[in-house]
Amino acid sequence: MNDKIFKKNTNWSEKIAKEIAKKESITITRDHWIVIYTIRDFYLKFNLTPSMRILIKILKKKTEKMTSCYLFKLFPLGPTQQASKIAGVPQPSNCL
Repeated sequence: MNDKIFKKNTNWSEKIAKEIAKKESITITRDHWIVIYTIRDFYLKFNLTPSMRILIKILKKKTEKMTSCYLFKLFPLGPTQQASKIAGVPQPSNCL
């Protein structure tokens, strides 16, 4: 997803997120929402999607269980890629 698409997609909602997650074979739980909203908040504040390292640092302040391994359990195809897609923001430029 690029910045132009994000700027046009101002109608993001939890309903849309659930539809995207379903296509990604993810059933959203409370922990998924924590990650999704953390990414959205970061993007809306800095106009930048957080890298994996930054995301984990922010999430660990919220709950200790948010490690990279745990994030891969939540988002198996890549935490920053899938979570950003579901959150309706561009993927970080340094996605692997």
